[in-house]
Amino acid sequence: MAGGTKHRPEQIVSKLRQIEVGTASGKSVALAFKEAAITEQTYYRWRKEYGGLGVDQAKRLKELEQENSKLKRLVAELSLDKQVLQDLARGSF
Repeated sequence: MAGGTKHRPEQIVSKLRQIEVGTASGKSVALAFKEAAITEQTYYRWRKEYGGLGVDQAKRLKELEQENSKLKRLVAELSLDKQVLQDLARGSF
């Protein structure tokens, strides 16, 4: 996965649960990662972000993160527009 495959939140939660079930049934952690087709680093990163969430909660989290990112961009653009207008009003352009 050198290019970084995009996984949907539902897939991530499913893979995390698959690994938990595998290790609970006696599989080695390395084998559980291999069966889920992810690396150990990916597992711990996902677990940190999605651990304990249900599928619907994970999906909502991603939606909120995207909305927050969009709002931050809008605020940055508006702040820039305001600064340009203030500079024009002062005549310092």
